[in-house]
Formats: sequence, structure tokens, C-alpha cells
Amino acid sequence: MKVLYTAHGSATGGREGKAATDSGNVTVVLNTPKELGGGGGEGTNPEQLFSMGYSACFLGALKFVAGKEKVKIPDDAKVSADVGIGPRDDGAGFGLAVTLTVSVPGVDKAVVEDLVQKAHVVCPYSHATKGNIEVDLKVA
Repeated sequence: MKVLYTAHGSATGGREGKAATDSGNVTVVLNTPKELGGGGGEGTNPEQLFSMGYSACFLGALKFVAGKEKVKIPDDAKVSADVGIGPRDDGAGFGLAVTLTVSVPGVDKAVVEDLVQKAHVVCPYSHATKGNIEVDLKVA
């Protein structure tokens, strides 16, 4: 995929987050103020809103997985998303390239990497466009 445009958004761990299962589906909710990610209101582009939503969703999924694994996620945890939009290599329309960077201070990096892989499976955004999202996961 050749990225034509990139936007950035982030969410931090001090906000209320929850996840619930319903018939095998996981719904992740994280309250995200519209000022997150640099504006979030008037003049915000769809890619920036998507990156903010993905960050918030992933942080909620991370908290959900950490709770099941009995790992405490500190309030200064952060998920940032860089979202690029561009034509797919196969010529079948457009896709998204997302780089998620997860920072969980005070928790062993190997533990965080394990939680991130599990959260990726849980986060609805990861599966929202049926293969049109290429995701690169990073632990800071």
C-alpha cells in the first residue's frame, strides 16, 4: 500500500474504560474527549477521528485483556495511532495502514508485548474493515 495521507491520534490510560462480551463479540468502550489528538472537533479529518477511535478502542481492549491476566495498567499508559490512507497494492480500492504504539510505564516490556498481541485480537477496530487495515504493533 502506498500511503497518501497520514493522521495521528492518541488515548491515555487515566480515562474510564470497559469491555463486555455479548454472544462471543467483545465491545470495548473508552470515554474519549473530543479534544484528544489535536482538535477532534471542527476541522478534524476522518483519518484523525479514526486514529483517535482506534487508540481509544485499543487502550480499552488492553485494559480488558490486562484485567483477565491480572496485570494492573497504570493511569499513564498511552496508545498512539498513526493512520495512513492510500491505494491497495492489489488495485482493489483503498486501505489503511495503522501503526499502533503502546506505552505502559512500570510494566515489563515482554508482558506488555503479550498483552498487546492479545488486545489486537479483542479490539473491534482491528477487524472492522475485513482486511483493509494493515496494522503494525509497537511497544515503546
